[in-house]
Amino acid sequence: MPTIVDFPTIVQEALTVFGDVFDTDAARRHFAEYLTGLMVAEHKTVSGINREFVVTTDQSCLNRWLTEVAWDVQTLNNRRLEWLQRDPKTRYSPRGGIAHDYLISTYVCPSGAHYPIAWKRYKKREACAAGAFTDHTQLCIALIDDAVARGIPGDFTFDCSCTSAKVLNHIQSTQRAYVGDLKLNRHVVYDGREQSLQAVARQLPWAAKKPVRMGQTRYWYFSKQMRIPDVDHPVRVGLCWKARGDQEASKALVSNRLGWEVIRMVLVYRYRWTGTETFHRDGKQLLGLGDCQVRTGEGQTRHVYLVSVAYSLLMRSLHQTHLYDWARRTLTTIGEACRAVKAETLERIVDWIVDKLTVENWSIPEMKAVLAQH
Repeated sequence: MPTIVDFPTIVQEALTVFGDVFDTDAARRHFAEYLTGLMVAEHKTVSGINREFVVTTDQSCLNRWLTEVAWDVQTLNNRRLEWLQRDPKTRYSPRGGIAHDYLISTYVCPSGAHYPIAWKRYKKREACAAGAFTDHTQLCIALIDDAVARGIPGDFTFDCSCTSAKVLNHIQSTQRAYVGDLKLNRHVVYDGREQSLQAVARQLPWAAKKPVRMGQTRYWYFSKQMRIPDVDHPVRVGLCWKARGDQEASKALVSNRLGWEVIRMVLVYRYRWTGTETFHRDGKQLLGLGDCQVRTGEGQTRHVYLVSVAYSLLMRSLHQTHLYDWARRTLTTIGEACRAVKAETLERIVDWIVDKLTVENWSIPEMKAVLAQH
């Protein structure tokens, strides 16, 4: 049954910020419909979103807006990032971090707020024109260049999928700091010979491992300046163990900041979980990041950036010192914010039903016919 009769407050406010990105009232309405559907619809596909509205156009109109109608998704993304700088909680800071994989980059603020920066769509080689294929490493470098070009401060962090020599050398050329995760079979030059990190870990004596506490858990680490084949600059590598007596390490980190100890490297690396992993989790579970069913590349790209807008709107609503009327309490998670938006839409449809029955004197069959039409 459709449950939306009006756009929620958070989406109405978004229209005042992003509305002029679209050149017609119909386009602005579809923008608001899509954002609302991402936040509250049970099925976050075009048809699923369209079914949630009591009064709306045919789903083909929403699909055409997403895939064919002319509007610039990069203009929308730039506006979103500019808007986020108006709030101290989501503003860029040198103490922040840039976490990414080869598809998406995210910014993590010192406040703990985080949001996507940019996204790159990967296409298989057989789907690309001759000479147009872009591999994962090139996509990762493009995301790094995008953050640098925007002047976004902070250290880069990423998992082992992005710690190839090309990526590390490229970040070094920008004179920015990085912390990455290395596979334990990665080769380094240690003690005068090339060997895997796990082999290095196995030969380290018990006394070489130092304690470090993260929260309530104590780990053991060893760090040293090393050289990685094909990496054109010296790096500091940190090996971590869950117990001092373990021979095999459980994690290896690398940084181009030779003076950093492991605790500093771990604190920067944790931005990867706060940023990339959390966005993927909440985006997929709550906002339909993985639910796009359109077949065009442009439609898929627009879907991801619209999810980014919805995520940013909800993120900025968290931990506010003043209560929003629609939230009724301080929101602390994206899930709580989604539920608050849905509660507001349900409240409005109850008011709408009461108004139609008591003021406009609709009959019960008329009401059922309208609500059952989808």
